Amino acid sequence: TVPFVSKATGLPLAKIASKVMVGRKLKELGLTQDPEIKHVAVKSVVFPFQKFLGTNNYLGPEMKSTGEVMGIGSDFGTAFAKAQIATSLGLPLSGNAFISVNDYDKQKVIAIAKGLKELGFGLYATKGTAQALRKAGLPVKEVFKVNEGRPNVVDYVINGEIALMINTPLGKKSRYDEYALSRAAIDYNIPSYTTLSAASAAVNAIRTIRGNDLEIKSLQEYYCTVSERLDKVPLR
Repeated sequence: TVPFVSKATGLPLAKIASKVMVGRKLKELGLTQDPEIKHVAVKSVVFPFQKFLGTNNYLGPEMKSTGEVMGIGSDFGTAFAKAQIATSLGLPLSGNAFISVNDYDKQKVIAIAKGLKELGFGLYATKGTAQALRKAGLPVKEVFKVNEGRPNVVDYVINGEIALMINTPLGKKSRYDEYALSRAAIDYNIPSYTTLSAASAAVNAIRTIRGNDLEIKSLQEYYCTVSERLDKVPLR
């Protein structure tokens, strides 16, 4: 967290902390107000599942990530898109989106599905989710879950018909489908979102970068670092 916040704000927090620990005051360091941040920074985690095929991709209390990346932009959509690209997943700008959510998320996912439809995505969904989307007036192709028959959603992934997944499983009964879907997403490098907040962020990012080139800047262009000034503050 400290390295991320330092890079996101331009404040070398570790250096500031060391000055304070030896007796300097924040006022002496010229740090009497929060820094004015005019950009957005998004941190995303990197998992090794694509390099170690067949490994268990369930997340638990033990750490499975092998790194982190950061995306910075003038708005949240741009920053999120950059973070996704840095994880080697990227974001599809067209194609079909597969949606399968638990009962608690069925009404909430409608706004996300509408956003995808407005962006030109086709909608694929499992039975319960498809019914909810149709009631909201959205055209959707109903597909089988993995254990319901063929062709199922994994078959569509293998055939290259799915560009993005939204899957919010709940309960032990959904565990088999959850593993099969996440494994297919990893094997075929498809962005998969298991929370509606992440799915909403992805739709926002796709909308932001559609037709726009991502701006590339150095960290120094986003903020003026105070490292040099802090180096001149004498220690007691």
